[in-house]
Parts: sequence; structure tokens; C-alpha cells
Amino acid sequence: MSALVSVDGAVPDRSDAVVVAGEAMSREALFGAATALADRIVGAPAVAVRADASLGTVVATLAGLVAGVPVVPVPPDSGPLERAHILSDSGAALLLAPGPWTDTGLPTAPIDLAARSSSTHPQPAPDTTALILYTSGTTGAPKGVLMPHAAIAAGLDGLVDAWAWTPDDVLVHGLPLFHVHGLVLGVLGALRVGSRVMHTGRPKPAAYAQAGGSLYFGVPTVWSRIAQDPESARALAGARLLVSGSAPLPVPVFGRLAELTGHRPIERYGMTETLITVSTRADGERRPGFVGLPIAGVRTRLVGEDGSACAHDGETVGELQIDSPTLFQGYLNRPEATAETLTRDGWFRTGDVAVIDADGRHRIVGRAGTDLIKSGGYRIGAGEVEGALLAHPAVREAAVIGVAHPDLGQEIVAFVVPDGEVTERQLIDHVATGLSAHKRPRRVVFVADLPRNAMGKVQKKLLTD
Repeated sequence: MSALVSVDGAVPDRSDAVVVAGEAMSREALFGAATALADRIVGAPAVAVRADASLGTVVATLAGLVAGVPVVPVPPDSGPLERAHILSDSGAALLLAPGPWTDTGLPTAPIDLAARSSSTHPQPAPDTTALILYTSGTTGAPKGVLMPHAAIAAGLDGLVDAWAWTPDDVLVHGLPLFHVHGLVLGVLGALRVGSRVMHTGRPKPAAYAQAGGSLYFGVPTVWSRIAQDPESARALAGARLLVSGSAPLPVPVFGRLAELTGHRPIERYGMTETLITVSTRADGERRPGFVGLPIAGVRTRLVGEDGSACAHDGETVGELQIDSPTLFQGYLNRPEATAETLTRDGWFRTGDVAVIDADGRHRIVGRAGTDLIKSGGYRIGAGEVEGALLAHPAVREAAVIGVAHPDLGQEIVAFVVPDGEVTERQLIDHVATGLSAHKRPRRVVFVADLPRNAMGKVQKKLLTD
């Protein structure tokens, strides 16, 4: 049995310990079915899972952990080219829960939720690869991130400490089960802790409201929709923690949730390659725009373009680097790409830019390539300008990029989804009165919506194009 999520006799075995889209299983039944599947896949180099929102995805993932076989979660809505790349690149020998996919060329195996086995499998070594998680492919073909058992255990234990997560919690979310947020935190985390988990299928406000949980996970898009549904939002007043991640939570959404639910949300930061490394603590100060402090075992540092350390003054922007037991083992079959992510002394280059204040609290500005804007000799974080725009009552959404300019180097351009009557000049002046004048947008482009990926992150490359 995998030490990550082994059955603990001290945890009550409720019939609805795990609920996904209305289907429930007890922990005993879940692990019995997973062990039966592990008996069939043991020895495989890797197995792929069509990772839809189902109990089958949970059972298949657990089966790989039990058997010591790397699991490759594949987005259920992936197109033929993306799917073919993932299946080929990962070396998966078997596709579990194939669903409607008939063109993969791999042997397939259905998942039997009623199967049971009492077999005993040896615990995988801590450095055994547990999951091969594929990146979004924004800079080329998606890369396989090798995540070992030990890293997942360290990351989850750090969050248990930060969030005071206990077996008495009921975790509720409706996030995809092929990403860190939904699968690792939202399923494996609950199973490791021993808390119940209720996956709502789709993360609709009404579904969250009806779940009656104590701990809720969501991405900013989910929280924004809940904030726009006062009745559903007020139903979360009995919760213990509302956790937001995968992208920055807009300040107005933070405020609206606090007003309607009585809870100031917790934000956290991580990447596929690092898992979650920084988070606001349950017993700590919750400030909009800040993702908190490093979790247990994690060290962070800010580095300037010249390699020097940046001041922790809440203003100086630098690249965020991580040293952590939660780090990946590398990119599958891409040693050069792996080497590029590491400094000479072994720290991981996140590619994100951030500021850290005197108390050690982190605020993520964005990606170095798209969110660090160099204009007129100044280094400007796009996130700060976006926050200022979102504070305007006539702005629903905002995304800021730097565009090449013959005099300034880059000029600040804002894409805004309006929520009322407002002009370009009014927004430019609004930012200039709240921030330094050099941080104001030079242009404002009004759009009907912003391009986002499945996790709600704005795809700024599309805006730049």
C-alpha cells in the first residue's frame, strides 16, 4: 500500500468518504477497488488515465500509487494531437477508463468499482515517480513533470500544517482531476488527512452552497461566480476556510467574498514542478493579493537580473526561486530543459516575479516573460496595475501586458472587460492616482472577455499576439 494515502484504522470509514458527481464510496471500498486494479497493472512502466470527474479516476490514480506505477492523468477534453503526444511521450503501456477514446492505439482497461482485493503490495520507495503531470504547453509541446511520492507527501503535510487540516474537515471542490489543484490537493490531500471529500462534478455556485463543507477549494473564476451569486455565497458562512489558487484572486472578488461569507479567503502559490510552496496560514493574516509564507520545509528567495538578492521591502520585484522537498525529479526525457530550470546551487527558477515584504509575505506579480514590464527604465509588475484597475467599480476583469515601444522599450497596455460605463482616459487616470504615474497604462483595450485556460489563468500570449 502506498504510504501517501494508506488506509488508517483511526479514520472513520464512512460510506460517503469520497463523493464525486453524486457517486459515493467508502475508504475501504475505494482502496479495495484500487488494490484489485493494482494487481492488474503492477510492473507496467506507466499507465494513463482519462481523468474525468469520476470515482473511476480516483480508483485508477490510487491503483498506480499502490502498485508503484507512474500515473499519467490525461485531460478528458484533450484534442487528438495533444492526447497522442501525452500518451506517446509518457511511455504509458495501458489506458485506464478510456471512455469515448477509440483512436489511441493503446490497450485499454475499464475500471471496476465493485472489484475487491486483499493483496499486499510493497510500499514504493520515496523517490519512485508517482505521477507524470503534463504542463500546459505554452512554450512548446507539453512536458511531462516527474513527481515522486516523497514530494507529494511533503507538500500535503505542509498544507495540513498551514491550513490546520484535520480528519474532521469536509473538503468540497469541483476542480479538474488532471491538475495539481484538483487531483493532488483535492483528492490525495483529503485521503492522506482522512477527511471526507465531495467533488461537485462542475464547480457551480449552487453545488458549493449545497455541499455543507468546512474546507472549499476554487480557482478565481469559481470564486468570482460565487461572489456574483449572493445566496450561494452566504451559504458558505459555516465553512472554516475558503482557499483560492492557480491564478491571482482579484481584489474585488476577495472583498465581496469576505462581505458575503464572513471569511477572508486564503491564497496559495505553486506550480506543477514544485507543488504548493507558499500559502497564507489558517491562523495568519489574510491580505488580498498576497499568497502568504513558505510552507514547512520550503525556502524562497528573490533574485534580480544581475543575480543579486532583492530587498524584502514589499516593493522590489525579483524572480522567485524555490528550494523545497516538494520539487519534481525533472522533465521526462528532457534533461536540458530540466537543467535550465535549476540554478548552479540547485534552486528552482520559477519564472515568476514577486515581491516579499518585511514580514516575509509573498505577492506574485506574474510571469517574468509577460508580467514583468520594463518601461522607461522602470520595472513594473503587471499584477499591481491589474489590481489598481480592478479596484475601479466599472471594471469586471483586467489583464495587463507590455508591448514593444520605440521610446519606452515597452508600453503598458491593459485589456479590460467593463462592468459599466467607463472611458480609456478615466481608467488611465484612475491608475495614475493610485500608483506611480509611470505605472499607468498607455493604452486600454476594451474586450468582451479574456482568454483563459481550464484553470482560469489568463493566456496573455494570446493577448500579445
